[in-house]
Amino acid sequence: MRLWVCITLLSIVLCASADRPRIVESMSRAGRFVWDAAGGARDMFRAYKDMREANYKGADKYFHARGNYDAARRGPGGAWAARVISDARENWQSGVSGRGHEDTRADQEAN
Repeated sequence: MRLWVCITLLSIVLCASADRPRIVESMSRAGRFVWDAAGGARDMFRAYKDMREANYKGADKYFHARGNYDAARRGPGGAWAARVISDARENWQSGVSGRGHEDTRADQEAN
């Protein structure tokens, strides 16, 4: 219990001071990056879910572009997540699904 009280007081003092240490700023930026990346992954998943629900042939480029746009608007973490997920999807599609090189190139343009 005493340990938690000490940690709480220390964090209040560090957060309340106007001149934060660099380590706190770095941790804050890293936390924000992770938060943005998780939100970007959610945006990409939501676009994929909407694409599956729409079930309209040829609309995948729109949903890919929409997911990437929503994810990238979140910040650097979201843009990173969109890039990683898009590249993984394209590698899978070109290697496993057999949809062809032209479809992969069109998806990259949409991204």
